[in-house]
Amino acid sequence: MSKFIRSSLVLLFIISSGTAFGNDILAGEKRYKKTCINCHGPAGKGAASYPKISGNDVSYTKSKLEAYRARIKQGPNSSLMFMFAKPLSDEEIQNLATYLKDATYN
Repeated sequence: MSKFIRSSLVLLFIISSGTAFGNDILAGEKRYKKTCINCHGPAGKGAASYPKISGNDVSYTKSKLEAYRARIKQGPNSSLMFMFAKPLSDEEIQNLATYLKDATYN
């Protein structure tokens, strides 16, 4: 098999497996339960003064988390969110956003 065909097959496998680019719902759920659940409640449905964050488009949640990570104020709880978003990698942000998109069923 030529190098080109092997490379193409590997690339196709990576592209088709959602986890390669951070669309791992299970990893997103695990991270959510580690960091976010105490304020935002089960499946992101909101708790106390913390908003519901589930059901939004992936791009919306991703942009919000990236803004918090960059210390861009988004609302009254921004300073708290800065602390939680700072250590998140791009992949973790994508995984969280993917999980939260469909977390409303939990």
